[in-house]
Amino acid sequence: MSDLFSPVEPPEMASARPLADRLRPRTLAEVTGQEHLTGEDGTLTRMIASGSLGSMIFWGPPGTGKTTVARLLSGEAGLAFEQISAIFSGVADLKKVFDSARARRMSGRQTLLFVDEIHRFNRAQQDSFLPVMEDGTVILVGATTENPSFELNAALLSRARVLTFKPHDAASLEELLRRAEQAEGKPLPLDEDARASLLRMADGDGRAALTLAEEVWRAARRDEIFDANALQNIVQRRAPVYDKGQDGHYNLISALHKSVRGSDPDAALYYLCRMFDAGEDPLYLGRRLVRMAVEDIGLADPQALVICNAAKDAYDYLGSPEGELALAEACVYLATAPKSNAVYTAYKAAMRAAKENGSLLPPKHILNAPTKLMKGEGYGEGYRYDHDEPDAFSGQDYFPEKMGRKTFYDPPERGFERELRKRLEWWQKLRRERNS
Repeated sequence: MSDLFSPVEPPEMASARPLADRLRPRTLAEVTGQEHLTGEDGTLTRMIASGSLGSMIFWGPPGTGKTTVARLLSGEAGLAFEQISAIFSGVADLKKVFDSARARRMSGRQTLLFVDEIHRFNRAQQDSFLPVMEDGTVILVGATTENPSFELNAALLSRARVLTFKPHDAASLEELLRRAEQAEGKPLPLDEDARASLLRMADGDGRAALTLAEEVWRAARRDEIFDANALQNIVQRRAPVYDKGQDGHYNLISALHKSVRGSDPDAALYYLCRMFDAGEDPLYLGRRLVRMAVEDIGLADPQALVICNAAKDAYDYLGSPEGELALAEACVYLATAPKSNAVYTAYKAAMRAAKENGSLLPPKHILNAPTKLMKGEGYGEGYRYDHDEPDAFSGQDYFPEKMGRKTFYDPPERGFERELRKRLEWWQKLRRERNS
């Protein structure tokens, strides 16, 4: 409903319909924002030219034209178009649609079945599409805002090609506004900053951009021009937010984590503030910062974990918005700290070794011998108390005898771990000397 072009129709009919509906594209070539799919060399354009369409999953955020493109695709391919929504449809509705498609196929015409919000169907309902896809009764086009890898059955995905719809960028949204102004015969009553603000509010959603434009035109008095503050007051909308259960949540926390890992405090702070602004739970962000401290900084800077825990406690004590500054401080500290995943890597390697050698007993000389029987079995025999040895280091082997010595922790020459590396190298030298 977003990628728009102005059709010609009587003014009295046009004014009764929402702007986004009036400006629907009439051909794939008129779709904007999805040139990788509908442009001259786009995937769908090539499919149409080849005369062969297969089942597809359209994956992308709202307002990027998934429904419109499916409808146009059926028209340009000469297919019957059926549309259902997974929110409002059940097994009986699916059976009815499949029966209609079979009857249509008997008369020589194939059906393109568009299923909106297909991820909302359960596993059994998704499986019901498989037979009609395989025998050619329908060409399925499913639309989803969720990651298909997580939300759709593997059997369904194996029979359909996933095509990604991109959010509108600023240039694409600006083109939609230009088309809207052409259709309305007047410019949007916004100054330059307000127009840019409207594009940000749309957050890549073409339908939202046109709905906002419509609200502005309704609110404007004769010769009135709105600035950014007036625009926000009129539309009662601020910067875009995301659904914490959707991909936007995971995309931003991933961006935050990778910015910290990449030692970019400015980018890290930007994504942290994006999540604050979107209404993310600050304590969730505090927990993620603690995880970053132990995964990406580790012992290169042991204070990182201390500071992150302190920031989490400070937020818990101060609340919002004052406590958010403590989390921002921890975020910047992590981004500027020396990086090391040596402990993280060592932990994973040690865990693999523990699973593979879980039945091996520790060497007897390091086991306690509280009973005479255990002493008779050799428990504790030959153990040397490290504090009584030169340099408080005995150099004994502590791994199970059948396993042999292993090296899991390999600290880099960065931050505090540079000192740890010197210690380990010194102990390794002593171990060789005392066990030679």
